[in-house]
Amino acid sequence: MTRVETRSAAGTPPDSRPLLVLLHGVNLDLLGERPAQHYGTVTLLDLEMLVREEADAHGWDCACHQTNHEGDFVELVHRYRQATALLVNPGAWTHYSYAIRDALELVSGPVAEVHLSNVAAREPWRRVSVVADVATVRVAGKGAQGYVEAVRALVALVERSEAAGEDEDATV
Repeated sequence: MTRVETRSAAGTPPDSRPLLVLLHGVNLDLLGERPAQHYGTVTLLDLEMLVREEADAHGWDCACHQTNHEGDFVELVHRYRQATALLVNPGAWTHYSYAIRDALELVSGPVAEVHLSNVAAREPWRRVSVVADVATVRVAGKGAQGYVEAVRALVALVERSEAAGEDEDATV
C-alpha cells in the first residue's frame, strides 16, 4: 500500500502515514451550483476539506482529485491502486462505466463508493451502480456527512485488517 513519507523539522527518520485518495468524477466540480434538492449547497472544495480533516484526525494523509474525463479517472485509479484506501464518487459514471469498475477492481485496499444524494430514490437509471460489487463500503443519501462516514469506515477496515495481519504474524 502507498503511504506518504514525512520528515520532522529535526530531520528524524520518516514517519509513514496511510494514504486516503478521494476521487470525484464528472460534473462534481460544479457542486454548489447543481440542484440543491439532490446535492445540497456543499462545494467540491468543502468536501475535500472535510475529508482531509477527517483523514488527518485519524493520522492519515489525503490526496484529492476531480476530473470530467473518464479516461483520466481511470488513470487516477491506476496511479493510486496501491494507496491505503480509495473514496470515490464517480458521478454519472457510476451507472455505466465498466472501465472505471474494472480499474477499481485492481485496487489493493478498500474502496468506498459515496453519493451525496439517495440514488436509490431517484430516476431508475441512477439506481444501478456498476461499481458496487468492487466497493467495500457504500454510502448514499447522507450529504457531506456520508463522506465522513465513509472515511471512518475505511479507517476501521484498514485497522481491523492490520490487526488481523499482526495476529497472523504472531501465530507463525
